[in-house]
Amino acid sequence: MAKNDNFIEIQPVSDALEIIGGKWKFPIIFSLCHGKKRYKELEKDLNGISPKALTNALKDLEINGLVKREIFATVPVTVEYSLTQYGKDLKPVLLSIQEWGKKHRKKIMQK
Repeated sequence: MAKNDNFIEIQPVSDALEIIGGKWKFPIIFSLCHGKKRYKELEKDLNGISPKALTNALKDLEINGLVKREIFATVPVTVEYSLTQYGKDLKPVLLSIQEWGKKHRKKIMQK
């Protein structure tokens, strides 16, 4: 493989990590794989996330077409977040990472 071919192969990985990278985006997507969630439900699922970090990550995921935000005209207003079909395409990737994470945790805990 030529040097330029490596770049062509690596660039999509960099592009993907640009969109879904960071501490909280994968966990948010994984939480939403289990269905629609309200903001407070996500906050509870993601123990330790700050409101600012959750809001910013949700905005980024929405801008990139992975998360859908629905607002309902209730009193008070209800907002629900869900994965778009594009976001759901990440589920097999997340499940693979989860399995690897379980193996890694087990390996590290044995030390």
